[in-house]
Amino acid sequence: MAYEVTATRRRPQRLEDLVGQEFVAETLKNSIQSGKIAHAYLFSGPRGCGKTSTARILAKALNCQKGPTATPCGECSACREITAGSSLDVIEIDGASNTSVNDVRQIKDEVLFPPNSCRYKVYIIDEVHMLSTSAFNALLKTIEEPPPYVVFIFATTELQKVPATIKSRCQQFNFRLVPVEKVKEQLALAAQEIGIQAEDEALYWIARESTGSMRDSYTLFDQVAAFSDGEITYGKIRDKLGLVGVDRLNELFALCAGGNVTEALLRLDECLQNGVSIEQLVTDCSDYVRNLLLVKSGVTKEALLGQSADRFSKEVLSAWSSVQLERALSIFLQLYRDIRYSLSPRYEFELAVSRLCWLTQYVSASEVKKALDAVKPMLARSAEAKALGDAGAKPASGAVQPIAPPVPAAGGMQSALPRFSALEDSDDGAPYGEDAGAPYGEEPPQDGGSQPPFPDGGAEPPVTEAAAVDTGDIAKVRQALIADFSVNDALLASALMKTQDWQLAGSEVKVVIEDAFEQMQLQQHAGKIAAGLSRLYGRQLAFSVQLVERRPEQAAQELPVEVQILRDTFKGSVLGS
Repeated sequence: MAYEVTATRRRPQRLEDLVGQEFVAETLKNSIQSGKIAHAYLFSGPRGCGKTSTARILAKALNCQKGPTATPCGECSACREITAGSSLDVIEIDGASNTSVNDVRQIKDEVLFPPNSCRYKVYIIDEVHMLSTSAFNALLKTIEEPPPYVVFIFATTELQKVPATIKSRCQQFNFRLVPVEKVKEQLALAAQEIGIQAEDEALYWIARESTGSMRDSYTLFDQVAAFSDGEITYGKIRDKLGLVGVDRLNELFALCAGGNVTEALLRLDECLQNGVSIEQLVTDCSDYVRNLLLVKSGVTKEALLGQSADRFSKEVLSAWSSVQLERALSIFLQLYRDIRYSLSPRYEFELAVSRLCWLTQYVSASEVKKALDAVKPMLARSAEAKALGDAGAKPASGAVQPIAPPVPAAGGMQSALPRFSALEDSDDGAPYGEDAGAPYGEEPPQDGGSQPPFPDGGAEPPVTEAAAVDTGDIAKVRQALIADFSVNDALLASALMKTQDWQLAGSEVKVVIEDAFEQMQLQQHAGKIAAGLSRLYGRQLAFSVQLVERRPEQAAQELPVEVQILRDTFKGSVLGS
């Protein structure tokens, strides 16, 4: 007896035998039992899911000598002829090779004649979407009002190509992909029928490779059974078909997770030297990383993973986070697209492996934002606590403190000296502290009295404890002034730090600077700086800044090591010291 492939041998012969199409089977069974038989059916769905088999079962159910019945006997002459494909009243037409109007005209002529020996004349048109537009239009009238003994069954894998005028005249049934677990069960039954031992892991691999198509799974099963010598194992499949097993992938990705670039590239070369194609290796790696991501997310379903979750490397799972695994999967998906147009697919793969070796350092944008959001409240609380502490603490000796600016005599105009304080106004315009209502720079009255003003050129401002700076040393005065401005005006303090040659000449403090922009900035705030100097010295002083050329000996000064590293890292140049 001639060899019969598994897909043909195990073709469903009853509605109960349909795998994964319970809705279709139940609907057709109820229709037949109630006698509500439509004149046209349209079966759509992916390849190998049972459309043509269902059409033949429906033809047998309608023409069985014990029927119409939902369970054809399979023994009468009508059932046997339909199963063998020799029935004169069940006509199967290939839509791909009969696309013209002439072919449809032949059908229109044939439907006028009643069936020879069966109850119904059934036309099964496979791949009906291949018919031309004219052929579809020629069928419209016949489909809509056929003779009572004619039933049309259309099957297609591309429903979108079937005109809406055809769809509206047919009962539509959408066939689904068969779940992996059910495919695996059918493969196990097929192996038992022919007396072959099969591992569950090997059957799961065949079921997943078939992508929900029963015919594809049976075809691959026959191929695997041919070289397995009576026992199907995943190891044989891996060796014969050039696959990379999970054990080898565990070793490769463990090296990548550990950042060992050299060993990872050598292991990749070993896989390629064993005859594994780059496309197959990319597919295996993508599937492996996808499974790692599922396990990392808590998915341990064996049918979804294709094998036990315990087989995946614990080292890789602990080294990479879910975000990093998503990044790894995107690298391989992009690699598969790139190798088609690459100068060297191997170079692309080696580059991908090298990127995986530093994947532990990868941080996504969402993680950066989350870290910044977590730090902001801490920084805000720290800044607020520092500001409140500075405002409430008693100043130490030598600290910079605000003084009352000189005011004119009664009836005069207030001095143009700007306000100056270690604590500037708050964001809402009000000064910090409990005594915000007092004039800026003044101590609030303690016993109902007020501090007497002093006129211009009159008595000197009172020297507070905070103003007790050694004014005989101009360098200390410079440091105190810079420290005071550093609290709320960092730019001005930075500009003062770049000044040189401070000199006190009478009632004026003179400094020099080498940068024109810094000179302009200091001149704009000269009044503010003069107010600070007046408070420190206890008398009214002026401030002036002079621009001088850069000194050659300073230009040649060696830069700090940190500055040199930054300059070399970012390939920049130092504009100023």
